[in-house]
Amino acid sequence: MIEEPAKLIVRKDRNRPTDAQIAAFQGVPTGFVVDAMHGRGALHAGISPLGAHGEAVAGPALCAENQPGDILATLAALAYLSPGDVLIVGTAGGYQGCAAAGDRVCGMARNAGAVGLVTDGPLRDLAGIEEIGLPCWATGLTPASPFTTGPGVVGGAMPFGGLHVATGDMIVADADGVVVVPFDMIDTVAKRVAQVREVELALDAEVREGLKVPPAIEELLASDATRHD
Repeated sequence: MIEEPAKLIVRKDRNRPTDAQIAAFQGVPTGFVVDAMHGRGALHAGISPLGAHGEAVAGPALCAENQPGDILATLAALAYLSPGDVLIVGTAGGYQGCAAAGDRVCGMARNAGAVGLVTDGPLRDLAGIEEIGLPCWATGLTPASPFTTGPGVVGGAMPFGGLHVATGDMIVADADGVVVVPFDMIDTVAKRVAQVREVELALDAEVREGLKVPPAIEELLASDATRHD
């Protein structure tokens, strides 16, 4: 006979970036972070800012892995949030049949110190979430209610939004979407972000000064690599 799974599993081991590592990503556009990761790290485009809340947030991930239609792990994760965390609410592959959270969960997460919530499912209670002010990223909205029967897992890692997201990874989110920086790449990506920022600011200045076509494209158009029929 197959043993019944535990209703809830809490992973004790938890990576967490240092305060300095977290600070390195504050106010950094998600596009800069993706460029610093050579085009990688962005969650699926269907996970987007909810309502009017698209302000930038950056913080360590705390994963809550739920079964489809269930939020037991999400509710349990509220007890393990640390100030500055981003709550990552997994719905077992992006289940869309009911809400992954609502305004009360968002309110409790905010009370526990979370700076944002990201889910691969829809949310509900938009007016309440707007009033609470917790920045959220989701696939949309639905009034459908979830269950709280489990099983679920708090902490650890899980497939999420086309990536593998682990507790302790750095989450950077803004109006463009959500980027995940693996824990063991945080320092490397932070250094690259500083380099990307310099290049981007220089390009912005050239555009303001009237740049019409990138120099590399002008060179290509004038070279033998381009055929003009």
